[in-house]
Amino acid sequence: MSVKLALFDCDGTLVNGQAGVVGAMDAAFAACGLPLPDRHQVRRLVGLSLPQAIALLLPGTEEDLRREVDACYREAFRSARKNGALVEPLYEGMREALLALRDAGWTLGVATGKARRGLDHCLATHELSGLFATLQTADGHPSKPHPSMIEAALAETLALAQDTVMIGDTQYDIEMAVNAGVRAIGVDWGYHTPDELRAAGAEAVATAPLHLVELLR
Repeated sequence: MSVKLALFDCDGTLVNGQAGVVGAMDAAFAACGLPLPDRHQVRRLVGLSLPQAIALLLPGTEEDLRREVDACYREAFRSARKNGALVEPLYEGMREALLALRDAGWTLGVATGKARRGLDHCLATHELSGLFATLQTADGHPSKPHPSMIEAALAETLALAQDTVMIGDTQYDIEMAVNAGVRAIGVDWGYHTPDELRAAGAEAVATAPLHLVELLR
């Protein structure tokens, strides 16, 4: 029996993580004596791996400075998580959508620019950890839109590309799916517009989590 695999991005797709990302980036820039970054630009870069996002926020700067900002960001994020200040609410209807897809025979997975520690904490907070058969994170892969995370998920679940769909809110998610040769569905509640998602290759854009269930029937 073939495996039907539905891969989800995390920030902007499963949860609204922008407050934590923007707050940690502000803290990192301040700690390094830099002017605070434009918050709109930071939100637009959610989904990329941290080093790539920082490089785009600080073009033309020395690698040592970017590494310092990276370290400060990670420390700020860890501190917020430890102190209970990290807020990553699950989008309304997402739990129901995930359960409906599971019950319809889909194997579920995550492909995210988050670090594994952050993803584990996020899923555990929302009691979702047991739903996902594969978790692909920034720790062991190139940044999106490189197809590495999807390729690893296919290998881990024994799914075929033609039976796999990537679901995400940014063009990076959609481009990663295109690069991996799998279907791509966008969501309109995240950080890039539906027009951008379609232009990147999304076959459809969901307007609510339960709409995903309809699209994947």
